[in-house]
Amino acid sequence: MFIEQLLFITIAFGIFIYIFYKLIKTNDTKYVPILALEALGIGIKFIEVCFGKEINIFTGIITYTLSILLPIGIICIEKTNGNIAENFYIILAKIYLVFGNNKKAKNILIKLVTDKPESYLGHKLLAEIYEKEGGQRKAVDEYVQAIDINKKDYLSCYKIANLLTDLDKKDEAIEMLGNLLSKKPDYIEATIALGDLLIEKEDYKEAVNIYSEALKYNPTSYDLNYNLGIVYTMLNDFQSAKVSYEKAAELNSIAYNTKYSLAEIALIYKELEEAEKYFLQATEDEELCADAYLELSKIYLIKGDKEKAIQYANVAIQEEPKRIVEKIQKDVAFATIITKLSIPFNLDVEEEKPRKLTKKEKIAKEHLEQMVEITKKIGYSDVKIEKQGKTSLNLEEEKQHQKEREE
Repeated sequence: MFIEQLLFITIAFGIFIYIFYKLIKTNDTKYVPILALEALGIGIKFIEVCFGKEINIFTGIITYTLSILLPIGIICIEKTNGNIAENFYIILAKIYLVFGNNKKAKNILIKLVTDKPESYLGHKLLAEIYEKEGGQRKAVDEYVQAIDINKKDYLSCYKIANLLTDLDKKDEAIEMLGNLLSKKPDYIEATIALGDLLIEKEDYKEAVNIYSEALKYNPTSYDLNYNLGIVYTMLNDFQSAKVSYEKAAELNSIAYNTKYSLAEIALIYKELEEAEKYFLQATEDEELCADAYLELSKIYLIKGDKEKAIQYANVAIQEEPKRIVEKIQKDVAFATIITKLSIPFNLDVEEEKPRKLTKKEKIAKEHLEQMVEITKKIGYSDVKIEKQGKTSLNLEEEKQHQKEREE
């Protein structure tokens, strides 16, 4: 019994002195919790020796674990891979984050990456904190350092691209996403982000290449097929757009944006029955229903059924009075029925409906609606299409050309 106690005290105090020496030498607070736990174990043993009370087996196991086994294990881990400090700091930072103390968490992580610049986890967690706080530039710097350590951190590459976009460094974002996709071509989110930037630059042909390449790896992706449809729309390649929208509609039957686009394309090709079918489906969407009903009214005006045209126009007005009335007043197609429509007296009291369509979806929708107007009299085959995907005729120009032909 005496020999066992002597060995315990000798080993435990030896370890305690060694760790305390490391604390003083490195001035690293990570050793404080280890010393505290070891002191607890030594204290329990001290009570046993001083008072001559024999502790039970369970307490004995805890004593040896805290005083000897745990410290030795930590020292061995530190000697073999040196990650104990990093893991300790990361865990401590996450604890502070859980309790909402971002400042303390940042200070801990800054100390970690200063003492250990090769800490991948430290740089990445610090970047995430900066990103949440709106510090985009600092977040980019930390993500870059994380990627330098872990070349396969594709998520950080994607986040950098998004942050660069927010900082209005879109060319750099495009380059970053292009490099990312060259390494991971099946990364759907990166493909869509790059496609959005190319659409914004009106580089539609390159966007087609990006989406087409991505579809080789994810042919059943609704988002990729739908976005490819948008790009083909902006290139005025409506046949290809139709194929992409139809595929997207098959993959997601309740995505009514595709139905509305297919309906507009059908109108371009003068396929009224198909257009009516898709517009009726699009009326299920809260944001699209007013426009869909208005387009249905136009179809029945073409068919010569004024009664049904009035019914659909009135439903459209009920959905969004102010906006729809403005469209009706600007469209000569409604001249024959406008006096029979139920137009409210006070249009300014209408509540604005929430909008879900993205910027690129709005642009594509407006482009299709404009193309329908352009092709009403001249036909789709007569529309000249420029290489960059812009129609060479706008609405006013078409009216002038039509007037000249009539003369």
